[in-house]
Amino acid sequence: MWLFKRKGPSGFSSSSTAEEVTQGIDGSGLTAIVTGASSGIGAETARVLALRGVSVIMGVRNMAAGQEVKDAIVKETPEAKVDVLELDLSSLASVRNFAKEFNSSGRPLNILINNAGVMGTTFELSKDDIELQFATNHLGHFLLTNLLLDTMKKTCHQTKREGRIVIVASEFHRYTYREGVRFDKINDQEGYNRYLAYGQSKLANVLHANELARRLKEDDADITANSLHPGGITTNLYRHSGIFRGLGSIIGKFVYKNIPQGASTTCYVALHPQVKGIRGEYFDNSNIAKASSMAMDADLARRLWDFSVSLTKPNDS
Repeated sequence: MWLFKRKGPSGFSSSSTAEEVTQGIDGSGLTAIVTGASSGIGAETARVLALRGVSVIMGVRNMAAGQEVKDAIVKETPEAKVDVLELDLSSLASVRNFAKEFNSSGRPLNILINNAGVMGTTFELSKDDIELQFATNHLGHFLLTNLLLDTMKKTCHQTKREGRIVIVASEFHRYTYREGVRFDKINDQEGYNRYLAYGQSKLANVLHANELARRLKEDDADITANSLHPGGITTNLYRHSGIFRGLGSIIGKFVYKNIPQGASTTCYVALHPQVKGIRGEYFDNSNIAKASSMAMDADLARRLWDFSVSLTKPNDS
């Protein structure tokens, strides 16, 4: 990508890569979970964090693909500490199993990167009978974060190091249904638009980060939560989106980021000292950016939180 290379206040721009924004940062002693790390910017995020000395747990749906990424990382960086655990964000049972396995391992957790996602799927329900994009992009991550919070708080207390929760959203959070947010109507097939539904799931990501940041501050927890736009990237996120996949092949090299550039903002928010103490912000091109007015609606964020809690309650509760 050669357009829009002007650097922001952080010193980085849309053309900065994940390696560039973490250059010189020592992540040794830190442990991170990266969801959706078997391909695309998730795999690149895992690679660069491991390169900087972070112990990385890859949460992946496709274990074979995840193992291939791990092998490639270790081949490049023999001292890398990388593990692969099965995680299907569209299944609340899988999320619970992943969190139970990780929490019972006794390992610390400094960084949680909620990266996995799907885009532009035709109307489909998850294993829990919830619209697939909302279930995968938001709800699974919402439950995962809540189940791992105690471990993160314990790690922060014991190590005296700030914890960071990074939620990968999208500029699509600005585009949702004309009649307003339809979180309580996510399963309505009538009038379903795959891209507006995707935008709504990404709006949920930003709202989740903001409400989580507020609650963590209220709890006086030394954990920050922020969301970000990785940029337009030619990855397999577009596998369900014929129009966008076609555009990517035609003009992608001119206006889209490559994968190292696409992972840069995630790695910046996860590791860079400039982000210390910053919470409830939306980042783009490794700089603080302005989210939509709807994404900054505190009342909507609280209502989404309560709605998400109701959807993720165990059946026996």
